[in-house]
Amino acid sequence: MPARIIQTNETPFKTVPVDTVTLDIIENALRNARIEMDATLVRTAMSPGIREQGDAFPLIADAKGKMIVGQFGSYIGPFLESFDGTLEDGDMIFLSDPYSVGGAISHSNDWLVLLPVFKDGRLVAYTSMFGHQSDIGGKVPGSMPIDATNIFQEGVRIPPVKIWKKGEYNEELVKLVLHQVRTPDWCKADLNALIASCRVAARRVIEMCERFGDDMFASATDQLLERNYRAMKQLIESSVPETPVSFQDYICDDGMGYGPYKMKCTMWREKGKVILDFDGTDPQSEASINFLLNENMMKMFFGIYMIMVFDPQILFNDGYYDLIEVRIPEGSLLKPRFPAALSGRTHALGRLFDILGGLLGQGTPEFLNAAGFSSSPHLFYAGTDRNGKYFQLFQIGFGGIPGRPLGDGPDGHSLWPGFTNVPNEFIERYFPLTIERYETVPDSGGAGLHRGGNGIDMVYRFMEPGVIAIHDDRWFVPPWGVNGGKPGARARKLLVKADGTEIILPNKCEDYKVAAGDKLHFVTWGGGGWGDPLERDPALLAKELTQGLVTAEGARRYGVVLVDGIVDTAATEALRTQMRTARGTIQTFDFGPDIETLRANCLAETGLPAPIQPQWHYAVAAE
Repeated sequence: MPARIIQTNETPFKTVPVDTVTLDIIENALRNARIEMDATLVRTAMSPGIREQGDAFPLIADAKGKMIVGQFGSYIGPFLESFDGTLEDGDMIFLSDPYSVGGAISHSNDWLVLLPVFKDGRLVAYTSMFGHQSDIGGKVPGSMPIDATNIFQEGVRIPPVKIWKKGEYNEELVKLVLHQVRTPDWCKADLNALIASCRVAARRVIEMCERFGDDMFASATDQLLERNYRAMKQLIESSVPETPVSFQDYICDDGMGYGPYKMKCTMWREKGKVILDFDGTDPQSEASINFLLNENMMKMFFGIYMIMVFDPQILFNDGYYDLIEVRIPEGSLLKPRFPAALSGRTHALGRLFDILGGLLGQGTPEFLNAAGFSSSPHLFYAGTDRNGKYFQLFQIGFGGIPGRPLGDGPDGHSLWPGFTNVPNEFIERYFPLTIERYETVPDSGGAGLHRGGNGIDMVYRFMEPGVIAIHDDRWFVPPWGVNGGKPGARARKLLVKADGTEIILPNKCEDYKVAAGDKLHFVTWGGGGWGDPLERDPALLAKELTQGLVTAEGARRYGVVLVDGIVDTAATEALRTQMRTARGTIQTFDFGPDIETLRANCLAETGLPAPIQPQWHYAVAAE
């Protein structure tokens, strides 16, 4: 049964003319309100993940639940369809269970609050914010166990409940939830920050309604949605073919010895709509790498990619959703059956952007990006220090962003544009570790006319004994290059014990014990290259040599010979001629070695067994 909206004033909004100036003012006021939500959050949250890295996502929607401004697409529609209850003035919804809202949030660490905004007894908008909590209980610190086989092992699950009801705060509910977590102070502060940000945006919406009138505000939001619909319709007609195109990529492994896992999508245009069909994606995993992909979220991913590649000036909102149809097979990696574990869904989420790039660029290679959005590396470090105080670090790392049509990929940059790194000084102040190095890895970006971004080597020295967990990908299947560009380097993790012993760690491991004085090299992948590397300016390679971005040996991948840091022009011309003759026809995609070759080389390179073909017995049994 869908949610019931209780209004004392049920007068429908009237459609009124909105002049261009007023529309611009309301649009920018909404944009600014969204920014103010972020500012409120980071000023009042406590956890480094939200306060320092910005792992939170705001939204302002109209009275129907369609997002007008935001970052993660509207989950309000699916929520309203599944919430068996009422919404009225003074209510605020609190939830974290992905299965209760059809994947509108994708793992239980994301705590979401939703505020229906009433004015004079009538619903005029919604504001919402969700953020990643550093811990929600469960079997391991950080609540994202790699080896979880069901969602009950991943911490507290909160169904949609009223944290505020008719203006009354449900303090007992909050006490119950916080009793399940390892870091209640952080969680409480972050929850209050989410609430505060929603209330700030609600005030701004009320102010706009009071200034322009409720009908004018509603008509303006309708026009913003309609404008987005028209713009996206043109982009779709010009860039999405009617003939189906397919693309597939792989998650390296599940942390339990199985992999790689295929993600496949086929795209075509039919009767003005884009069809995104994930038939051919592997069945759900027994481990936690499943991603309960909400269809609206996939529409949002598609729209963001289209807008950022083709026309960044378009206001991103929900107006275009009717132009897209998403088909995801039940029981697959992207639509697992309850109670499949979901906490490690980051790898599949990141890989979707690589797949979108591969799909959309096939018809227009000049707009094609290489691979490298790929994942969101996590490091966890927890224990009790010598003073008996518990500590728990959750940090998101960054890999190399892919080479692009307009230039090189940034070195060690975030998957999400709003994320930032946690300052090293902050980490060293609040956690018992020292960051000895934080630098790019030369030559890790794929060679190309536009180089893929280099990965990063973050060297952590642990000052107290404890346990660590590592969540990363792209250690087995490299980020591919395009239009002649080469694949980026794969990720790797190296632990150097206090006595100098070196241990290569998997890119997914849990509860690994470390001692005081141990050092971890947390090395992330490089982005794939874009374009013919033999066309890159040799002088630029010489400059990058001095900057530590490439080595003299690495420059030879571009056919450039550097002697004492200076380009040897004659030797460079000879080498490039030789390389052009030997390579043959340039392919649109360069995926690197095939899976079996990667499997054969893996043990020699890392000393670790390669992931083996996933066993589907549990998926078949679930059917």
